Amino acid sequence: MQDKKLDFYSKRKVFFGISLGIIVIGIIFNIIFGVSLDIQFSGGSMISYSYHGTVNESEVKALIQEKTPDNQVTFTIAKDIGSSNESGDAYTLTVQFSGTNAISTETQSDILKALQEKYPDNSFETSEFTSVDPTMGVKFFVKCLVAVAIASALMVIYVTIRFKRIGGMSAGMFGLVALLHDVVMVYVVFVLFRMPIDSNFIAVVLMILGYSLNDTVVIYDRIRENKAKMGPKASLIDVYNLSMTQVIKRTIMTSITTLSAITAVYVVCLVFNITSIQSFALPMIFGLISGCYSSICIATPLWVIWQLHKKSKEPEKKAKK
Repeated sequence: MQDKKLDFYSKRKVFFGISLGIIVIGIIFNIIFGVSLDIQFSGGSMISYSYHGTVNESEVKALIQEKTPDNQVTFTIAKDIGSSNESGDAYTLTVQFSGTNAISTETQSDILKALQEKYPDNSFETSEFTSVDPTMGVKFFVKCLVAVAIASALMVIYVTIRFKRIGGMSAGMFGLVALLHDVVMVYVVFVLFRMPIDSNFIAVVLMILGYSLNDTVVIYDRIRENKAKMGPKASLIDVYNLSMTQVIKRTIMTSITTLSAITAVYVVCLVFNITSIQSFALPMIFGLISGCYSSICIATPLWVIWQLHKKSKEPEKKAKK
């Protein structure tokens, strides 16, 4: 094999350091600012209002908070495409009330009346009301975590069986390390951008798990092929470096293609202020990058380190026998 090899293995400490640095930053931000759970998980109420024209967001929030002093209020405003009238563009104001106190029908009416009196020309109307019991929110969150755990376990089993010739169990376990790395990176994105943990978080995590595993499987597959071609005497580091050199272009090009699509979605959502999809697309962008990075720079270098460690212990085991 005369292919020119890039030396990925010698950069392993740099790769690990980059990941650890990002995780530390995420931990610091999490300690300082914390992270909030969406009412889907924490419980609470959500009211959506439709209106036309522009309003002062700070005044709206203060008005609603005044009517519900026992609840923490967060809200988003999204533009409704193609629903303009003589009063201006159409918008949807979505207000979330976290806390154990339910929003009564009387309070809902008071809020709507106050908005209509404050902004008589903006045609405020209630379009939707949702209430989630805190107990049900916790149960839903636990079920989502169980889904992620089951998906991860099945992926490890698959890798273990498929790559048993190159140490399937260790390949599966370090593939799991890469998956956990990606989950943490997605969580860090939610923390840094102050987005509440909601069903989008679970959706992004499950999608990234599959994407990351696909890259990891491609790399393991190439290592298995090259190990067979180069023979048992070939250095595992050389096999790894050659395999990475051969797949790096394919991996990057595939990632760029996928990133282009999801970035286009995010830009459109940003322009039209479609916040519900923004909270999916933005973490997905970073998750795709992390999925590609973890397969190349985390899972396989750790697998090589482990295999070399096992090989170094073989003389000791033979001597004991």
